Amino acid sequence: MKAIIVEDEIPAREELEYLVEAYSEIEVIHTFDDGLDVLKFLQENETDVIFLDINIPSLNGMLLASTISKFSKRPYIVFTTAYKEHAAQAFELEAFDYILKPYDEKRIAAMLSRLESAFKRDHTETTLPDRKLESHLNNPQLLQLRELPSQASNRINLKKNDKIIVTDANDIYYAIAREKVTLVYTQEEEYTMPLSITEFDALLPENLFFRCHRSYTVNLTKIREIVPWFNQTYMLRLKDLSEEIPVSRSKVKAFRQIMHL
Repeated sequence: MKAIIVEDEIPAREELEYLVEAYSEIEVIHTFDDGLDVLKFLQENETDVIFLDINIPSLNGMLLASTISKFSKRPYIVFTTAYKEHAAQAFELEAFDYILKPYDEKRIAAMLSRLESAFKRDHTETTLPDRKLESHLNNPQLLQLRELPSQASNRINLKKNDKIIVTDANDIYYAIAREKVTLVYTQEEEYTMPLSITEFDALLPENLFFRCHRSYTVNLTKIREIVPWFNQTYMLRLKDLSEEIPVSRSKVKAFRQIMHL
């Protein structure tokens, strides 16, 4: 897994590079202190992850991330900044994480572990080449998956290791869009559905689930804590799990109505 660091403060850049090397197998292949230089680099080179400061010369980190988000093959973006107020915008851009300075070593280590796990997951069983997507979505196994009977819409047929697992919908905690598939999480298991998150959403009981972000669907009954976030948005903490789920700005009004906030 290869990374670049975009940071114009030398001490912060060196500290982050040290932490990445100390707590992961990620290889830092280049560092930058200017946003335009990053764009030039990415025109001819690929990287798996970008550790990105916001306050950088020529092209600030948010504009740079917005441009990168339009790439056909998008690297993970981890914002590293002293500014709390951009967090909501970062999640709108589907950033992997948002790390505040000064760096907390344990926080960095935990993020790197999740990042490596996500990379391994997304680039093995979950990533489907575009040229194979149509045939995959119409293969007999998937048709079987869609056609299995449900009981009053309370059963969802999830797929794991070529097996179809009939699951109570309320056992699903949340789902995340990843490339051309959707990752579905129960308390103990992860499933890979060969559907877009919009397609998967259509299979779920409307009274239980809420599309809180373009990349996230959450089971409303599994919400343990609603944490006020930046720009009047929220982060959702779930029962039994450590994952935090963002509510995007475009979904805040509907979420407040549903949760009677």
